[in-house]
Amino acid sequence: MAGPAFRAAAVRVRVPATSANLGPGFDALGLSLALYDDVVVRVADSGLHIDIAGEGSETLPRDENHLLVRSLRTAFDLLGGQPRGLEIVCANRIPHGRGLGSSSAAICAGIVAARAVTIGGDSRLDDEALLELATEIEGHPDNVAACLLGGFTLSWMEAGAARAIRMEPAGSVVPVVFVPGNAVLTETARGLLPRTVPHVDAAANAGRAALLVEALTRRPELLLPATEDRLHQDYRAPAMPESAALVERLRADGIPAVISGAGPTVLALADEATADKVSRLAGDGWAANRLGLDARGASVLPLAAPGES
Repeated sequence: MAGPAFRAAAVRVRVPATSANLGPGFDALGLSLALYDDVVVRVADSGLHIDIAGEGSETLPRDENHLLVRSLRTAFDLLGGQPRGLEIVCANRIPHGRGLGSSSAAICAGIVAARAVTIGGDSRLDDEALLELATEIEGHPDNVAACLLGGFTLSWMEAGAARAIRMEPAGSVVPVVFVPGNAVLTETARGLLPRTVPHVDAAANAGRAALLVEALTRRPELLLPATEDRLHQDYRAPAMPESAALVERLRADGIPAVISGAGPTVLALADEATADKVSRLAGDGWAANRLGLDARGASVLPLAAPGES
């Protein structure tokens, strides 16, 4: 296969934050949230230049070690070859290390941008291949599926390949995220999970995950029981005691609340009547944000300054 040709013009990609698990749907369910990172990528004559504004601007590497760059490179290999140089501008709004899918956003931005800047990229790397590639880089498909597809997603592995379906969440659902000041590494949170769980807990989670699909798409009044979890949140509580306590307090008040992904952010699934009240319940030490539901997923947008919406 001949090497790829690249577009002279820059491309702009927007990727949403995501919340995985949603309580019982461990490593399977994901929700796309209207909080976005923007990336502008242009093929250059030589070198690698990265400009970062917003989240991670003081800590992220500006070289080949950046997850976005690694994802770009991996995608370019599949597309037939590397460009001579790259110029990348990132406007990051998704908090890092908080369970809102910042790494999945970087991965998806990289592979979507690589495809978009490659002439004929859509035919060389279709949407199914994008999901498989993102999952290979991330390690599991729950966040990347929601980031790529938008909406409410159910993902799984089949014969070693990632698969996902997209569902439409009920329009009355209003996500409220409570973001603490301190991060928790995903590796730390996963390290607290036991190798086995009681059969009764696994059975309970299976039922709740099935109920959650109905609750989040058609019957939001069932979200409180549907978000009950016995598989991971209690085991991870020692790494994020304040988050666990906030989930317990919100649920005691009748508010469907869960740990977002590996935490420590808390996600509440409110509605229009309660969202503003819910956002005031956490107290000091939390940044409460009422968000919309994202319906588009990763998107190539008209070129604009990366800080513009």
